Amino acid sequence: MPIHALLAVGAVHARLTAKQLRCDCNLIVETGNARDPHHFACLIGFGATAVYPYLSYQTLFDMNRRGELKGREGEAPSEIGRSYRRGIRKGLLKIISKMGISTIAGYRGAQLFEIVGLDHEVVTLCFPGTPSRIGGAGFDEIEGEYRAQLAAARDPNYALPPGGLLHALPDGEYHMYNPAVIGSLQAAVRTGDVKLYTKYADAVNNRAPSALRDLMEVRSPHAPIALGEVEAVEAILKRFDSAGMSLGALSPEAHEALATAMNRLGARSNSGEGGEDPARYGTERMSKIKQVASGRFGVTPAYLVNAEVLQIKIAQGAKPGEGGQLPGHKVNALIARLRYARPGIGLISPPPHHDIYSIEDLAQLIYDLRQVNPQALISVKLVAHAGVGTIAAGVAKAGADLITISGHDGGTGASPLTSIRYAGVPWELGLAETQQVLVRNGLRERVIVQTDGGLKTGLDVIKAALLGADSFGFGTAPMVALGCKYLRICHLNSCATGIATQHDELRRKHFHGVAEMVENFFRFVAEDVRVQMAQLGVRSLAELIGETGWLRQREGVTAKQRKIDLSALLLEPLAQRERGRGEGRGSDQHPIGTAESSSQNGAVTTPTLTRPFGAPSPGGTGEELGTCALPIPSSGLALRIAEATRAAVENSTGGTFHFDIGNTDRTIGALLSGDIARRHGDNGMAAQPIELRLTGSAGQSLGAWNAGGVHIVLDGEANDGVGKGMAGGRIVVRPPQRAAYSPHESVIVGNTCLYGATGGELYAAGRAGERFGVRNSGALAVVEGVGDHCCEYMTGGVIVVLGRTGVNFGAGMTGGFAYVLDLEREFVDRYNHELVDINRISLEGMENHLQHLRALLRNHVEFTGSVWTGKLLGDFRDVLHKFWLVKPKAASLEALTEELRRAA
Repeated sequence: MPIHALLAVGAVHARLTAKQLRCDCNLIVETGNARDPHHFACLIGFGATAVYPYLSYQTLFDMNRRGELKGREGEAPSEIGRSYRRGIRKGLLKIISKMGISTIAGYRGAQLFEIVGLDHEVVTLCFPGTPSRIGGAGFDEIEGEYRAQLAAARDPNYALPPGGLLHALPDGEYHMYNPAVIGSLQAAVRTGDVKLYTKYADAVNNRAPSALRDLMEVRSPHAPIALGEVEAVEAILKRFDSAGMSLGALSPEAHEALATAMNRLGARSNSGEGGEDPARYGTERMSKIKQVASGRFGVTPAYLVNAEVLQIKIAQGAKPGEGGQLPGHKVNALIARLRYARPGIGLISPPPHHDIYSIEDLAQLIYDLRQVNPQALISVKLVAHAGVGTIAAGVAKAGADLITISGHDGGTGASPLTSIRYAGVPWELGLAETQQVLVRNGLRERVIVQTDGGLKTGLDVIKAALLGADSFGFGTAPMVALGCKYLRICHLNSCATGIATQHDELRRKHFHGVAEMVENFFRFVAEDVRVQMAQLGVRSLAELIGETGWLRQREGVTAKQRKIDLSALLLEPLAQRERGRGEGRGSDQHPIGTAESSSQNGAVTTPTLTRPFGAPSPGGTGEELGTCALPIPSSGLALRIAEATRAAVENSTGGTFHFDIGNTDRTIGALLSGDIARRHGDNGMAAQPIELRLTGSAGQSLGAWNAGGVHIVLDGEANDGVGKGMAGGRIVVRPPQRAAYSPHESVIVGNTCLYGATGGELYAAGRAGERFGVRNSGALAVVEGVGDHCCEYMTGGVIVVLGRTGVNFGAGMTGGFAYVLDLEREFVDRYNHELVDINRISLEGMENHLQHLRALLRNHVEFTGSVWTGKLLGDFRDVLHKFWLVKPKAASLEALTEELRRAA
């Protein structure tokens, strides 16, 4: 029998590499196994030079002969093959881009995979060095499966199985959300009948093993107790969150119904990364968890202060490395307004997470968020991949309060089909590793650990708690409770139930979900948890957290399942055994406390942070349940500014304040902006600004989350992140009057300035570092030179560059525009040609842009006193023909001109 192509390629590539012969030859794979982009990615990732998928071609040509393809009439077979290759190429490029790789040569042989369910003997021979944590099928089991298939195929009446990889089909592949499960759950939540929920739970709990947790059974050392002795439903509900699903992926009605239900239950809903309508702030429709993802969609000071938890999304389990994405047909006027984007333009969180490149970067972002909202808890969302325990340890040390381990099940209401299969790994793997590493390093009590990904019943919650989870996220199940039929057409904007669509007609006619359905589901699950706890003889969920010794592996149904070894997941760390259990912050206290910024005799004190679940603070005695003995770190300068400006903020009087600043003073202005946003909104003090006049060298994140009404004038220079997430106001950075250098040739602000800005102005009399204006969606800036990747993923705003630029200018730019001075005639080779066009300002019909540019230069001279810009203004007619207008290809010059005319 033929061996599977991937096993053959992996073995040959590994052997040739070991003998130092791989570079002397190519590996060409002729196979019938390869069909979709993931198959090609595996073959190339394990060493194939090229792949010839003969069976795919033959199948397509046969379908064409039978008229089953929708191609043009009379289309040559070669064109069908060419279309197929284009689709495969697009999928491959998407896959390698997730890994931060630019060329297929860089991906070939990289082995950037994790193996789930193969035995050590297979991994050693065919895929050496690839992570494989639970073992599984060996060569005997693989051969046995092949022989069974071959025997069946010899039957003259044999027909190919129906498949059903994406949609549940009769006699097809088993789906955990199958019509019977969905129907019983929806009947239960509509009627509130616990008997119907029990029928649903039995269908889930007694299914054939379909997830790793199905191969685990719980054995308690205690005798059962009466149900009345178990903690109340309300205490359990406080540990439940809805997973991050954005407004945009979901319809406004579904998103608000979910938030309303969670707030009524005393639990928390997650906004997702699409922003939130300010009309929901302070109401029961508000999401208590606000996401801060790499796209920074809708992240403003008011958004951040209207949250109890701020979740930094590094990645999500269903789409690791890719993050959120929203196709253009789901971006209507409302979604575009909330995300500061353009209707009809697709949006994706950029794969490079520009201020989370390292644990140090993450610590800075956590610090930034603490400054703007000292009362919030900071969460970090991670993927359950191999090595996540090490990352989680770093996140705990960086100061996070919560860590979410996200599994591969689920996704969001905008996931394309290519992001549903082969993406991520089960949360059981990541949660167990995270628990073990945190316990071994003495970090477990510092953080809450949450998991999400396919949780459905109380038994799922119990098993997750035993593996180490304090808190539990539910995504798909609440959507099913609202009416989702699991058709997997979310990305098409044609959801038949009006849940995952922005189509007005579908939402109006077909969405019948109400918050009470979601409430019923979570109450059913919480009561289910209580019943399970009573049978296990425990009175609170906190008693179960980290008790992996209570889990035993059960035998699987198939030969492959029987070879799986879960001992690595069920390992109980030594430190955990010595302490009795590895719980984190486990208690019956409310998961979200309060923090108050107290004032005594007019002096501002550092706010103290309430820890979730009432855990003892690090080093505490346990008597101070709910409070952290460690103060929130805050610069002394930030506190002095808060003290000096308190009356001006309370009375909306504005004023000017002078301070010296040093490079250890980080995120200056954010504490003030958060206070303003909490009292007056993003731009409520724009007419009565507070001006901070600073002298010296600023640390990172000067003016982060800057609110309207905060004007910062710095005489000196600033580090990275100036104006990160600013929503209004003005930041001016200018050199000292007696600077011994040429300002326009020197760097005056660092990297990643204006990352995720939604408004405001920045004037810098000098050069900026790399990634200036990344994901800018509304700010205006004038600088005198930039590094690489300026205006990357920009969706709005205006950038003026009065000097040399780096390479890759405007990559992924879909909105806003830029003026670039090109004195050396090299900009044509420095901008990214994929999505942007360039035009000369001096062309006929550009009068509005000419006047706009001149006004911006005048403002720059007025605010910074720039000698270089003053010279350009004096020679404006002579240098005008050296300016380029950089705009997205999707935006016409006429539209930009009309926009400028309206603004004027």
